[in-house]
Amino acid sequence: MFDGLIFFSQAVAGFLTPATLALALGATLVGLLMGAMPGLSATLAITLLTTLTLKLDPSVAILILICAYNGAIYGGSRTAILLNIPGTAANAAACLDGYALARKGEAGRAMGIATAGSVLGSFFGMLCLALFTPLLGEFALSFGAYEFFWLALLGVVMSGNVVTADPIKGWLAGALGLFVACIGQEGLYAYPRFSFGNTDLAGGFQLIPVLVGAFGFSEILTIMAERGTRPKIMSFDTALPRIVDVLRHWKTILRSGTIGVWVGILPGVGEDMAAWTSYATAKRLSRKPEEYGNGSVEGLMAAETGDNASVPGALIPALALAIPGSAPSAVLLAAMIIHGIQPGPMLMVNNPDFIYQVVAMVLIATIGILFFGLFFIRPLLLVLRVPRTILMPIIFVLCTVGAFSLSSRLFDVWVMLGFGTLAFLMRRHGYPIAPFVLGIVLGDILDKSLRRALTLSDGDMTPFFTRPISAILALLVIYTFISNVPAVGRATAWVKTRLEKPGTRPGAV
Repeated sequence: MFDGLIFFSQAVAGFLTPATLALALGATLVGLLMGAMPGLSATLAITLLTTLTLKLDPSVAILILICAYNGAIYGGSRTAILLNIPGTAANAAACLDGYALARKGEAGRAMGIATAGSVLGSFFGMLCLALFTPLLGEFALSFGAYEFFWLALLGVVMSGNVVTADPIKGWLAGALGLFVACIGQEGLYAYPRFSFGNTDLAGGFQLIPVLVGAFGFSEILTIMAERGTRPKIMSFDTALPRIVDVLRHWKTILRSGTIGVWVGILPGVGEDMAAWTSYATAKRLSRKPEEYGNGSVEGLMAAETGDNASVPGALIPALALAIPGSAPSAVLLAAMIIHGIQPGPMLMVNNPDFIYQVVAMVLIATIGILFFGLFFIRPLLLVLRVPRTILMPIIFVLCTVGAFSLSSRLFDVWVMLGFGTLAFLMRRHGYPIAPFVLGIVLGDILDKSLRRALTLSDGDMTPFFTRPISAILALLVIYTFISNVPAVGRATAWVKTRLEKPGTRPGAV
């Protein structure tokens, strides 16, 4: 504990320089602006900034990305309250009560509630990040290649199962991502796979061009394919949080913060699920559930606390297991690897101070969103008046430059355009992008773990199912598959119905 406090104090002191604080505030502002613009996302903000931070010191670069991450999730609440349009998917739940409050003439109060919930949720998640990441990292030291294979597969399966109403489409998207990760020379013997004699394909697809395409170029195509109108912003008074709103709903804040962290830890689930889960739980336990959807302060507080608490929560498995908890944390994980930081169980052994540097980064990001949330509300809303015909070309140029700058190869630009078009088509046909990206990020871990495990066991598959932790993870993967098979679901419902009828049971004559 004392070592952790020392590491944390040193990390905070190291970031307290004018240049570093200026970069952190600037990144928070960029994230907030991109989160406030409907259609853009935290993932896009992190992706674009990753390409611009390649030459910076790794700790400063990750600080910039985490500040942008937090800022974007918070910034989406502005448009949710004032326009009834969520800036990011994580802020969709905030529309229900935030816009209702704005229509009552309490838009300023609603934004104050969103600011308080976001700051307290992020702070609660930061404490959990500092407490649980080292513990999970030490536990993960007992993992071998067998366990990491199942863990990576479980991440893809759970992501495909949760983020869409049709698990089959989610799993197909995840499987496509795993296939893309296998293109190029394999990790043990450098044997080319699916390269067809092409030297560029033999090197595989680099993560950044793929992510820029999947989240950047596809966003541009999606936004430009829709008809846009100039938004009408609701008027508001002071946006300072009211102390009474915070004190009255402290139980909701703690409960939503806990739910947000837990949902953030689940691989590939994301901040939007954390917000909806927190909102639904608060409504179920509320004394006045009829107010939800009609301007409930408690509902808005629950939604904004839950989604911001899930941001540090998503970093816990990313740092301890190298398994991202959400799509933005998957991009952040890739950025860490690019900057020479290898997340996973050995991080606590090789670089234990980095975990507490990340905790300090979340603290600085939280202070940043509090600063902008209190003092820069009106100027920040001017970005909503920028026409998309001006904004989208700028983002496209950034996507192109970002993809090219990594290795100065035109091939990476084509990769960005190709995967952006693919992601756009997937979205149009209802296939989620998060499992696809998670499959690409975890594909290398899954592939290498499988091959290492088979090498250690001399081709024997038995250890995959006989080692205790490996067996538990395997059962979770199998259960996730079986429980979502339509035939199994119908059979379970039929058996349940028969058992509930008095005097009947399956097989009775």
